[in-house]
Amino acid sequence: MVAHPAIWGLAAAAALIALAAPALGMRLGEPAVDVPPGQAVVQTTDAIHRAFPQTPSPAEVVVTGSGATGPRVLAAVAALQGRAAAAGPIRKPVTATAVGGGALVVDVPLAGYGSDSVSDQALATLRNQILPATLGRVPGISYAVTGDTASEYDFTHQLHDRTPVVLAAVAALAFVLLLVAFRSVAIAGVSILLNLRSVGAAYGLITLIFQDGRLQGLLDFTSFGGIISWVPLFMFVFLFGISMDYHVFILSRIRELWSRGSPADDAIVGGIASSAGVVTSAALIMVAVFSIFATLSLVDLKILGIGTAAAVLIDATVVRGILVPAVLALLGDHAWSARRIPRRSRA
Repeated sequence: MVAHPAIWGLAAAAALIALAAPALGMRLGEPAVDVPPGQAVVQTTDAIHRAFPQTPSPAEVVVTGSGATGPRVLAAVAALQGRAAAAGPIRKPVTATAVGGGALVVDVPLAGYGSDSVSDQALATLRNQILPATLGRVPGISYAVTGDTASEYDFTHQLHDRTPVVLAAVAALAFVLLLVAFRSVAIAGVSILLNLRSVGAAYGLITLIFQDGRLQGLLDFTSFGGIISWVPLFMFVFLFGISMDYHVFILSRIRELWSRGSPADDAIVGGIASSAGVVTSAALIMVAVFSIFATLSLVDLKILGIGTAAAVLIDATVVRGILVPAVLALLGDHAWSARRIPRRSRA
């Protein structure tokens, strides 16, 4: 890697980019059932549904205000009922119930199964088109939509919207800490980019396996066409912290050798070689522990286990074993020049 850093670095970077590419199509969501069909709890749930068939929980429109139970609101509810159709986004029966405090709760059945894309589209139509055209025209009231479908939809989209903010905050904080520790913009910037490589590759892998439905028989799960919403953000924060831990350990050893007067290439080889045993041992332990999650029945734990195990393995081999030495070799003394540490003269 140090002898031909450009070739090794480009090859490793291309491989990680190719593995991360499927993550661009990642879809977040919640499955109706997150355990394999053969589990006892699923069989019991199916038996209950056969004995007591029911439709998905309706959307609940909560109307508040001084005239929430007045004639104009009731007329708007009647108009809302008129928009319900067997093949439309909202279904019959639409019912309204007065509750304490002068509020009104309108139950609106949605198309779909409650947690699929059809129900999500029906919810969006209800919020953005149907309600503004009915209840939205009544002055002096306010309304909000809740229910199982709305809660899952809002939770998933809030995670989706806030994830870039979390990623940027974590990366910025790590950049500042690395800048303070090593006093090198190059080291801090490269470190952030390299840590993102392994996380991106893990995202692409779980997208291929769990969203696209690869290895369903081997891993004993049924794909619902997406990734459970909380897993990617949790994976990022967790993996970024772990990878940064032994990344700093490796960099500290390389910097120590360089500051003692070793040439940049010799410092890279010596630093990685002296820390390889500790890093490899820690990585193997983490991969073994996280791989156990793949044997559990819950799909979210399977995703978490395989994603974290793959990320740690990729990080300890491709990133730390190839990309880190290749990039540092290309930077040479410039990687540490911001410290301006004088080299010790050799006798």
